[in-house]
Amino acid sequence: MRIVITGLGAVSALGSGADALAAGLQAGRSGITAHPGSPAHALHPYAAAVLATPLGAGMAPAQRNLYDRHSLMAMEAAAEAWAQAGLPAVAPDPDRAAVAWGTGLGGSSSLEQSYQQMFTATPPRVHPYTVVRVMANSAGSHLAMRHQLRAAQFAVSNACASSTQAIGEALWLLRNGRADLALVGGSESMLNIGSLLGWQAMGVMAPLDADAPEQSCRPFDDARKGLVLGEGAAALVIETEAHALARGAKPLAVLAGYGHSVDAVHLSRPDAAGQARAMQAALRDAGLAPVDIGYVNAHGTATEVGDAVEAASIADVFGPRGVPVSATKALHGHLIGAGGALELVATVQALRQQVLPPSAHVRTSALTTQADIITGEARATRLRAAMSNSFAFGGSNVTLVVTEAG
Repeated sequence: MRIVITGLGAVSALGSGADALAAGLQAGRSGITAHPGSPAHALHPYAAAVLATPLGAGMAPAQRNLYDRHSLMAMEAAAEAWAQAGLPAVAPDPDRAAVAWGTGLGGSSSLEQSYQQMFTATPPRVHPYTVVRVMANSAGSHLAMRHQLRAAQFAVSNACASSTQAIGEALWLLRNGRADLALVGGSESMLNIGSLLGWQAMGVMAPLDADAPEQSCRPFDDARKGLVLGEGAAALVIETEAHALARGAKPLAVLAGYGHSVDAVHLSRPDAAGQARAMQAALRDAGLAPVDIGYVNAHGTATEVGDAVEAASIADVFGPRGVPVSATKALHGHLIGAGGALELVATVQALRQQVLPPSAHVRTSALTTQADIITGEARATRLRAAMSNSFAFGGSNVTLVVTEAG
């Protein structure tokens, strides 16, 4: 059974919309900027990819109060994907429509707000909707209510693989006949002091490039110094091909393969063998060989060890320089749990437009001996199948494969 993608949506530091994302990536335009730190916590300015799109426009204050920032982003991205799929406001058959959503830390902004209120309010108090804004399934619940998605709800929180895994599990849900349609994706917003302090303490965040803040994130570059946090959301509508064609929808691509492996080695150190297993599993699931893949959207976080391990795992699967590779986090930042969904949207756009986005800010790279890293400008190509990788702390590796809809 083929599962097709009929709608795409995105909100990111590159703008509102899946087309704005693709245009920004192809042009090599960075959404990363200097973001002020908190004097109270002695933080220097840091680099971040900050969403500029207004959120919750048109909502009454009492309604908006129910949402964490990441849930508002989810609603924006999902609305675009739902509209492109040509669906009515409510799912045509709610009992055959599902939602699968991924997030790493869920409502961390609302949790941070509650901590601040505890220590600044007299008497100490927290927002009455704190629990429903913080819980990891809040975004998915809002989407289910908006579109009456009643077949199933997955709320996946698996670090940086969260939304990729949510999409893969929804693929299997549809293949197994439990639903005909699913709204899938992820959202994340953790540009708050508590989350940032945690990431900084791990020593994996890139320092701000004072001369060129927009180039602070350099995946695969020899001078890479770490990741840059971003925020945003991405959504896709996936359907059985029979369901899509019966209602006259135009498939944008086929969601062809899903692979998932676990390193079971270390909480934060990646393992090339585990990553290779995920890519190989996705290829088997799609019924494809490595030679069939024309592009890999790499996890590519710009950490010293992470990029080297991923380049090695890609070379293990495809052979040295066997497939074009780029890491788009250089331009939209690392969206943690939502990163995989955003990067899958970028991969589908590359497939549709036959243009591979560059891996920005690479000056010199010893890793080009292992991977055909796309540097400089976007690369026009004849692309029939592409792969998107998400590799998470905790050792979870998730890979998705998409192919042309024709």
